[in-house]
Amino acid sequence: MNVLHIDEYTNPAMANINYNKIEFITSAAYYKNLPEDKGYEVAFAGRSNAGKSSALNALTNRKNLAKTSSKPGKTQHINLFRLDKSRILVDLPGYGFSKVNKQEKSRWKGELTKYLTDRQCLRGIVLVMDIRHPLTELDQAMIEFAESTNRDLHIILNKSDKLKRGKIASTVLKVKKTLKDSTINITIQPFSSHDGNGVKELKQKLNEWYSPSVQTAGAIHSGDD
Repeated sequence: MNVLHIDEYTNPAMANINYNKIEFITSAAYYKNLPEDKGYEVAFAGRSNAGKSSALNALTNRKNLAKTSSKPGKTQHINLFRLDKSRILVDLPGYGFSKVNKQEKSRWKGELTKYLTDRQCLRGIVLVMDIRHPLTELDQAMIEFAESTNRDLHIILNKSDKLKRGKIASTVLKVKKTLKDSTINITIQPFSSHDGNGVKELKQKLNEWYSPSVQTAGAIHSGDD
């Protein structure tokens, strides 16, 4: 297995995107209502209350780009944001929320399945986990789904500000070892929406995915070996 730090495979041909200029496009309850399948998309996914909305806000330096809430399941649609004329960032519904009725859960699952399976312009998935509780059953299911659809995955272990440095490193290593036999390309990094640690590395990964000429380097990488 070829393990590299994120900055070791930086390619000068990668896109250089200003994430602060992001603009909302649309919010779709159904896959059929999404814009035309073209350009380059990267989707953010995560278990409810893992801090996905906060991570998006930190990435774009916005307070309310993705509205945050202590109530799980606030994101109930596929939300699309434009970075430029060909690059889109997608905020997917959080999964695992318990206070939503079964019918709505089933609908969201179906629409999410359609999106991850059929969307040709999707370049990769950013999976947000709580570093204190990584690889939950729901996270594992999402990873397996990414594998089944052959989608590259970048895992950000959010809320790292709540742990000491040694614990952060050991958790990253644990996740990396657990996923070492994955059939897809996976990268892993610690992240903190609270203090901004990891934002630079996340942008670098997104720039790679948004660059059509850049090839993925290896199976599993970590920003903290």
